[in-house]
Amino acid sequence: MPETEVKATISKSTGLPRKRFYRARAHSNPLSDSHFPVPISPSQFDYSLHYPQIFTSTDQVDGSRKVQFADIGCGFGGLLISLSTLFPETLMIGMELRDKVTEYVKERILSLRVTNPGQYQNVSVVRTNSMKYIPNYFEKAQLTKMFFLFPDPHFKEKNHRRRVISPFLLDEYAYVLKPALTEKELEADPVVKLLSSATEEGQKVARNGGQTFQAVFRRIVPSDQTS
Repeated sequence: MPETEVKATISKSTGLPRKRFYRARAHSNPLSDSHFPVPISPSQFDYSLHYPQIFTSTDQVDGSRKVQFADIGCGFGGLLISLSTLFPETLMIGMELRDKVTEYVKERILSLRVTNPGQYQNVSVVRTNSMKYIPNYFEKAQLTKMFFLFPDPHFKEKNHRRRVISPFLLDEYAYVLKPALTEKELEADPVVKLLSSATEEGQKVARNGGQTFQAVFRRIVPSDQTS
């Protein structure tokens, strides 16, 4: 992109990318084939590419510094940005299928890193199909939180297979999640308060006087298992 075009897409007042240059369709077909790189396994995920101030290409990623939060279908990244400063020591990533929206989030994060030195180094975004490739990014019990905010409900029965929440996919999500929180931990979790207000979709619902309904799912471990 020519330098003049790059400057045009960045707001002079905020230093952030202008969303109108990254508009895309509200939804994408998760069953269609898209062409983007996908790691063969979680060990092949390049942390230095996403978190360059934390990792170098020669770093060995240990268990304490792996991604712990994943926002599935992160949209324009509102929740990620809010969580980044709330949990500055936690690595988190947004996963988005739409290419223009993913590019916007990338530019938004880069701009925030420039204007806020030392901050937003723990957050990133990747263009991918979460319904197909979750096991390629995360190991068993790696994540402490997964977010699915305002997903397309696909009301028509013929489109139920496009739902990001389904009995089949819940098995995969459970695999990459750590065991359940206690009730006390859940009540004290500051993230719950952000679920309806941090995202662009949530803000739109609020402006229109609508309602949001939250559901928090926790991975339950059988009594004869420890992980």
